[in-house]
Amino acid sequence: MIKPRMLKKGSTIGLVAPASDAPKGNVNKSIKYLKSIGFKVKVGESCYSKKGFLAGKDVLRAKNINEMFVDKSVDAVFCIRGGYGVHRILDKIDYNLIKENPKIFMGYSDITALHIAINKICDLITFHGPMTVSDMKDGLDELSLQYLKKIIMTSNDLIEVNNPKENKIKTLVKGKVEGEIIGGNLALVSATIGTPYEIDTDDKIFFIEDIGEYTFSIDRMLMQLKLAGKLDNLRGIVLGDFNNCIPQDKNDHTLIEVFQDILVPLNIPIIYNLKSGHCTPNIVLPLGGKVEIDGYRGKLFIKGSVVINE
Repeated sequence: MIKPRMLKKGSTIGLVAPASDAPKGNVNKSIKYLKSIGFKVKVGESCYSKKGFLAGKDVLRAKNINEMFVDKSVDAVFCIRGGYGVHRILDKIDYNLIKENPKIFMGYSDITALHIAINKICDLITFHGPMTVSDMKDGLDELSLQYLKKIIMTSNDLIEVNNPKENKIKTLVKGKVEGEIIGGNLALVSATIGTPYEIDTDDKIFFIEDIGEYTFSIDRMLMQLKLAGKLDNLRGIVLGDFNNCIPQDKNDHTLIEVFQDILVPLNIPIIYNLKSGHCTPNIVLPLGGKVEIDGYRGKLFIKGSVVINE
């Protein structure tokens, strides 16, 4: 996988809105925060645009992404928020341009579809992590900022990923394995099946998270992936935050019961409760980078630098 250049104080972050729109005031607050922690900011037109539930027309949102990657003054591309709309622009992205101009690209939720496409087509490591309006407008929490700096602003060969002390990573299936981590939001991963941007899970460590889904919907999406063969050749699984993913009524399975029914029989190392996704803190993960799951100790490690120092 191609590693992008790491960020430094004074680097310029290009902001894009690939999905839903955000209030102008919140965009401005997030820009102020980025500047306060030492970055310069370049704002794409889509960040202040609106068309129904989208941040401007599809052509504009795709154009902004393409422009930020080709712009030599921009060092990284951060998404302001998710929502909905990325699937509408997947066929409008210039993937050759992105591969020729590799940069840090960060976001989560609906941005998962872009992570999958860029990982697959451009062979570029991208970063599942905080977005500016969603997570930074009032300032990042200490742990999220700590991992952002560790992962995209340094070239560490080994990073141990830890939750807050009071909310530890847990083990569902014991075992130890390392490999390339891919994935993101479960609903968006499922929505790639049958498209040219379908996720490739073969021989990978699969990371998933979600928000606001009843447990029967989580069951259905996991079964879709299982029936599509996407769970057949995994090395391991990392379950992130499943914010407000609850039974619809007392007769429904719990979230853990769903995981036990569908994932445990795969007999591969599985850890869960990692604080990455629609949660605080929201720990950065390098999609396409190498990680190690230690299911004996409930640990996750990022193995080898995922950015280059140039």
